[in-house]
Amino acid sequence: MTEEPVAEESAPGAAGISAPRLNILVTGGSGASGIAVARALRGVGHRVFTVGSDQARIDAAAKEAGDGVTGLVCDLAQLEDVRQLRADVSASGGTVDGVIHLVGGWRGAKGIADQTDEDWDFLERGAITTLRNVSRTFFDDIAGSPCGRFSMVSSTAVDKPTAASASYVAAKAAAEAWTMAMADGFRRAAAANGAASNEAGDASDGAGNRSAGNNDGGTKSAGEAAAVVLVVKALVDDAMRRNHPDRKFPGATDVEDLARAVVGLFDTEAIGLNGSRLLLAP
Repeated sequence: MTEEPVAEESAPGAAGISAPRLNILVTGGSGASGIAVARALRGVGHRVFTVGSDQARIDAAAKEAGDGVTGLVCDLAQLEDVRQLRADVSASGGTVDGVIHLVGGWRGAKGIADQTDEDWDFLERGAITTLRNVSRTFFDDIAGSPCGRFSMVSSTAVDKPTAASASYVAAKAAAEAWTMAMADGFRRAAAANGAASNEAGDASDGAGNRSAGNNDGGTKSAGEAAAVVLVVKALVDDAMRRNHPDRKFPGATDVEDLARAVVGLFDTEAIGLNGSRLLLAP
């Protein structure tokens, strides 16, 4: 992990925006999508913390993602554990600028009547509780970042629910609703920050102490945050293709394409991104 301050350098973005070096947390980091996302973010110069539930798996994932990716263990379904995670990351690298939430899971049934409580508990814990805990804990850090981003991965199934996928789709829909509520929270935080900045500027003008360009020197410019939902039908990686050479994976999004989309979130202006639902399915 590099020791230079991450906020003082800039990485060229795909959209031509100069994105600062950021501290980014990738949850669900042990899987193929987590590895791809962490590798891509580190590849453009960000400092990456990847989180899993098993020490050996997350260490292996961080190593595969590359130098400069730090693996951490946390039970994201436990709020106090997530708060400790924030303390650990802040002590190591400073406040978090972005969270890419890749925790989830699948459960299905034959129809409505056989949707089980056990499956719902699994889905609620993975898709909703972890997201609520992470977002509540890191919201202020993201809202206060000059390039704050929060993103989750959802499913095209939310657009057309089936009886067999009722519990899964309900959990994903709830997670999407929470993320859209975060987007509203970021808008409100930006408005409040703008009002506070204007009041401070008026006070400085009155005292005769304000100079041109003084309002953006040496401090973070808050209110540039965005919450985004990335939508896929399914995810696929090279290992899945090797293990199932007879399958075509129609409509699936490659984890490398997901990773490129995540990197692009930090290269896109927040005002046009916040509250959006971006379809990545072919």
